[in-house]
Order: sequence, then C-alpha cells, then structure tokens
Amino acid sequence: MEKQNLADCYVSEEHGFILQDPLDKLPDYYKPWMDIAEHLTVLIETKKLRDAVHQMPELDIQQLKGHRQKRLARTVLSHMVMAYVWQNGETGGVKLNANRREKRRSWISAATEEKYTGLDPVNAVPHRPSVQVLVVGKVLPRALAVPYHQISLALGLPLIMVHADLVLANWKKKDPLGPLTIENLSTIVSLPGGDNLQGFVLVTLLVEVAAIPAARAIIQAVKSVESDDKQTLIIALQDMECSINKMKEAFHLFYDYVDSDVFYSTIRLFLSGWKDNPNMPEGLIYEGVSEKPLHFSGGSAAQSTIYHAFDELLGIQHRPDSSDFLLKMRHYMPPAHVGFIKWVQEAPKLPAYVLKCEDTALLSIFNQCISALSELRSFHIRIVSKYVTTAGIRARMKKNEVVNHEEQERGTGGSHVMTFLKSVRDTCKEGTLKHSIPGDH
Repeated sequence: MEKQNLADCYVSEEHGFILQDPLDKLPDYYKPWMDIAEHLTVLIETKKLRDAVHQMPELDIQQLKGHRQKRLARTVLSHMVMAYVWQNGETGGVKLNANRREKRRSWISAATEEKYTGLDPVNAVPHRPSVQVLVVGKVLPRALAVPYHQISLALGLPLIMVHADLVLANWKKKDPLGPLTIENLSTIVSLPGGDNLQGFVLVTLLVEVAAIPAARAIIQAVKSVESDDKQTLIIALQDMECSINKMKEAFHLFYDYVDSDVFYSTIRLFLSGWKDNPNMPEGLIYEGVSEKPLHFSGGSAAQSTIYHAFDELLGIQHRPDSSDFLLKMRHYMPPAHVGFIKWVQEAPKLPAYVLKCEDTALLSIFNQCISALSELRSFHIRIVSKYVTTAGIRARMKKNEVVNHEEQERGTGGSHVMTFLKSVRDTCKEGTLKHSIPGDH
C-alpha cells in the first residue's frame, strides 16, 4: 500500500482512524431521524423512544451523498437501535401472554405482532392459548431495521453499534478552530449517562487521538523494513513508544470524567449486544430484514483498529481463545480499517528483521514498544477492575443480591473480560525479543 493510498482505508497520518471532520446534520429528508437523535436521551428517560420510532416513516438511504453523510446516518441509527432495545433496562421486555389482553400491544407493528406472537392484533384472539409467546424487545420495527440494514450494507458494518459509530464518527469541536481537547469536544449523538457518557465517549476518542502518531509510525516502520532502513525504523519505533505512552495518559482521564457506578449501572447497558448475553439469549429480529433472530456482540475496545495493528507489527501471538475473539471483532470494524490491518500483517515481519539486524539500539526500542503496550494493557485491566468488576459488586450489594466474588463479569462485547484482557496482556509480554550474542552458543 502506497502512502498516497492510505485514504482508501480511511486512515490518515493527520487523523489516524478517526473520521475527519464528521458531519452533524443530514439533509432535510432525514429530519425524522435527526429529531429523534437530538432528543434521544430525554426520549429514553421518559420511556417514549419506542413510541417515537413507531411514528417514524421508513426512509430510503439513496439521498445520502458521500462517506461522511453515510457515517452520520449510521451513527444516528445505531444509537437509535441501542436506545430502542434497552429503553426499559436489562429486563425491561414485556412478555405477551395470550391470556392477558392488556399486554397484547408491544412496541412492534401490529402486523409483526401477529406474525411473531400468533395473536390476532385486533381482537387478541389466541391461536395457541397455552403458549406464552414473544418477549417484547426482541423485534426491531421495520422503519428502523430496514434503513439500518441498508446503510450497514453500504458501509460493511454489522447491525449493531460499534466503536466506529460511538467514538470515531461521533465527535465535534465546540470551537471549530480550537484543539482536540475534552473541553473543546462534544458528542453528536448521546445516550443516558449525562456528563459521564460524554466523558466515556470523549476520553475513548482522546485515546485514539493519542494513537495518531502511532498510526504514522506503523506506516513508517513497515516501509523502513521493506527498504532496509534501520535508522528510520528506530525513529519510527521511538515515535510509536511515545504514542503508546500518550494513549495511557489519555486513558487516565477516565478517573476524572467517568463515574464507575454510572458507567456500570447506566452506560454499560446501552453498549451491550445480543450475542452471549443472558438478557437477550434469543437475539433480535430485524423486521423486514430477517425472519430469524440475529446475534451481534456489543461494544468492545477490541473493535479499535490500532491495537490490532500493534499486534500485527510487533508479531504478538495471542492464545487461541483470545485470538478467535479478536478476529471476530474485526468484523465490527470498517472494512477499510481491516484492510490496513491486513496490509501490516502481510508486510515483512518486524521481529525477524530486528533479530537479523543484530543491532542493540533497534532491539532495545523494539522491546520498549512491547513493554509500553503491555503497560497500556495492564492499565486497561485496572480500568475494567474498577468500572466493571468492583462497580458490579457494589451494584449487586445495593440490590441485596448474593455476591459471588468468583463469578466473572462479561464485557459488553460478550467476552469473559478479565480472563481475556489478562491473556492478551500476558501474550504481549511474551513478544519481548532476546538477542543472542555472537559466539555465545
């Protein structure tokens, strides 16, 4: 991949994997979407979001022009999907019982209700009186599902909100000429959680901002190995180590801007998917798209392209379970970003080149990059311990639920989060290279 073709991967040396200058308005035709998006949090908190979606017309995506309009549409609809599914909480679905007429009206269309519950939507006459049927909250209505499917196909993304929607394309500057700092940033679309939700999204964005020099360094490192330019490679790896350390510094902002109890009890729910989730084991039916339920993982840091690019460049070999999950998460990234990972993966192998060179300075900076990445992943473990594990124990204690300290929380992406993170950190450490001294055999 030539430098000038990086734009084809929507990767730039100025913005890394972040969408450059996202739009915050769609053409007037899409006003029904934008009206809901602008009031999304209030609609969720007043339990009126589903009603608003029911009244929404089914719009066509053909009037969306250009990549940035499509990304904004996708961001808006992704937030709407998560809001629709989780409006009433983890167990907020209402069971439709053929013998309980007052609950026959769900938040799906009457036609869909008849199709999936076996009820006459007008008279509520049961076809199978003894059977308790569909849990409401498992069908996404057509007016939302169909355009979401269309825009997702156009962008090559799954039918659920991903890191690219929540973070990479969901930011704007308060002062257009100002810096990329948390004080000068806001989200385009928000979910419940108030300032803590803003903090979560924007701190995650700032971690990506801190990774921009690392993306440049990865490009330079690959080209330096290809051209056998040792000195430029050393400089690239120095830049990469510095960038990884800056990512960790940005990560620290979570402590200042995100309350762990609000994250666990409110924000986390709206990042959750319907795969490997006991609250939605049947998955989700997308009306007008699929008659069978579909299953998708929720948000995960593993959907961030930069970590995969680090692993491919540094030759990190993860254990099978962790590797399988990471590879699955590549299906939750923009395909162009996956193309960038593949470009790094298919390049000449950096660890082999470092060993072949037998250069102490090169070996040292390579290992410093491994160490910095391991420390970043260790810090991620501490964040998850505070915001998920400990906060989860507190939440259960407040509800007077039995607390099993041995039970491991699942991440919003569906993994056993601590086992996964520790495995990834440990295999990262194992990437450290040892140089054999000539004659010392």
